Amino acid sequence: MDLDVFVAAHQAEWHRLETLSGRRRLTGEESDELIALYQRATSHLAQVQAAAPHPGLEGRLTALVVRGRNAVAGARNSSWRDATRYFTVSFPAALYRARRWWLTIGLLFFLSTALVAWWIGTHPEVRDALIPPDELHELTKPGGEYEAYYTDHPSANFAAKVWTNNAWVAAYCLICAVVLGLPVILILISNMINLAAGIGLMASAGRLPLFLGLLIPHGLLELTAVFVAAGLSLRLGWTVIDPGPRTRTVALAEEGRAVIGSVIGLTAVLLVTGIIEGFVSGSALPTWLRVGMGLTVEALFLVYALVLGKRAAARGELGDVEAADRTDHQPMAA
Repeated sequence: MDLDVFVAAHQAEWHRLETLSGRRRLTGEESDELIALYQRATSHLAQVQAAAPHPGLEGRLTALVVRGRNAVAGARNSSWRDATRYFTVSFPAALYRARRWWLTIGLLFFLSTALVAWWIGTHPEVRDALIPPDELHELTKPGGEYEAYYTDHPSANFAAKVWTNNAWVAAYCLICAVVLGLPVILILISNMINLAAGIGLMASAGRLPLFLGLLIPHGLLELTAVFVAAGLSLRLGWTVIDPGPRTRTVALAEEGRAVIGSVIGLTAVLLVTGIIEGFVSGSALPTWLRVGMGLTVEALFLVYALVLGKRAAARGELGDVEAADRTDHQPMAA
């Protein structure tokens, strides 16, 4: 395809579509013309994407198609309906469709953590290589650094700090999708080593029940959110390699929007974990109650993702935005 010839042949139509889509009132004849021009512009965009990809022209036609679609269908303002649909349909559908990724990541993470923690906790030479005995005592003694981390900060400030930090970690995992999600593996390994070290060191000091009582209330859901972010990132990276029955462009667009949208949902999940970590984990509540709260919120999240998400996915939901908000795609010849 000669792009110069293509642009020259259709420039007048695009200009006319731009003019009509900018008018507030149209006659019946102009409305019919607007619909026809919008459909042709959508076809032109598909032709350019298939035969002669050009970022500048694709961007111009995409913007024109979106403008034309809004003029034809009417621009839609965001509302509480959008938020409700996101949290009851889109986000759980995205979680369910990526379940094999994040559940597998979680299983491997906990198995690796248990193995490394056992190694550290049962081998004094390993502990000595990790940390000098006097520093180990400061970490693990009653009121030591591991325990004080959850009790020495104002609850509200601590909750806000934890939420912000964890939200950035989750967002970074999702951003890593642009490089096939590979940096996510390093993030997971780093978190696994830190967690295993804490468990192993506190176990060696005979204070593991206390440590788990501080960790479980917020830690299960917090780690699950990280697993989800990592799973979504790796899944999107895999889409580059294997887009399935869709074209690579369409697959990446659909999965990419689902991943970007998941940032909102994961931020909400991590807000819950931040509140629990700030106000519950280090509180004077009985250990059984704190641990029970942690197990409960984890169970509720799994039901949300695997039950509500399954229902949404069964209706054909992809975790994408509504059809009216997606870029138009025309079927392309093989």
